[in-house]
Amino acid sequence: MSALSPQQLAQQRLADVTGMDDSAIAHGQSTRSVYVYEAPVRLWHWINVLAITVLCVTGYFIGQPLPTMPGEASQHYVMGYIRFAHFAAGYIMAVGLLGRAYWALVGNHHARELFWVPLFQKAYWRDVFNMLRWYLFLIPKPNQYVGHNPLARFAMFTGYLMLSLFMIVTGFALYGEGAQMGSWQETLFGWVIPLFGQSQDVHTFHRLGMWAMVIFITLHVYAAIREDIMGRQSIVSTMISGHRTFKD
Repeated sequence: MSALSPQQLAQQRLADVTGMDDSAIAHGQSTRSVYVYEAPVRLWHWINVLAITVLCVTGYFIGQPLPTMPGEASQHYVMGYIRFAHFAAGYIMAVGLLGRAYWALVGNHHARELFWVPLFQKAYWRDVFNMLRWYLFLIPKPNQYVGHNPLARFAMFTGYLMLSLFMIVTGFALYGEGAQMGSWQETLFGWVIPLFGQSQDVHTFHRLGMWAMVIFITLHVYAAIREDIMGRQSIVSTMISGHRTFKD
C-alpha cells in the first residue's frame, strides 16, 4: 500500500472534519438521470394511492359492519360516515382514471404505457421472461428500463387498470341500486347486476376484487422497493421527483 502524499493527507483530514471529499466523488459510482413521469402522472399516482387505501379500509367495514352501538340510532352515524368516505373515494378514483386517460393522449410516451401492452412483439416477451427470472433470483441483475419494465407494464395493465375498471363498474352498479331508477348511476350501470345474476353476486365479486387489489398493491410495493435497492435504478423516488436515476 503506497503512502499518501501531503496533499492527499490534508484532503483526508478535511474529509474527516467536514465530510467533504471531492476526490471520492470524482472516483465514485456515476449516476445518470432521465425525466420520465410528468407532474400530472405523479399527482394522479399519489391521489390514487390515498383513494384506494380509503376504499379498501371502508369497503372492508361495509362488508363486515361494526357492532351495533347502544342508544338511539340517530346518535350514531359511524357506518354512514364510512359509506360516505367509500363513495367519495370511489368518485375520486373514477374521475382520476378519466384524467389519467386524457394525459395518456397529451403527455409523453411514458404516460401511455399504462393503457396498452405490445403483446405481439417478440422482444417484449423476451424481456418479460428476463425480468421474471430476475424476480426469481435466477440472474444477478436486470436490464435497465426508463419507463416500466415489461413485466411491471403487464402487471399494471392487467392487475391495476383492468381490475380498477371492474371495481368502478361494479361499484357504481351497486351505488345505482341504492340511488334507484332514473339516477345516472343506475342508467349507466344498471345492466351490470342482471349480467351477474343478482345484487348479492355483484357484492361478492366486488369484495373479491378488493382483496385482489390488496394483493396487487402488496406485490407492487414489494417489487418497487426491491428493484430500487437491487436493480441499479430508482423506482420509488421517481414517482416523487419524476426523474429515474441509473447507477453504473
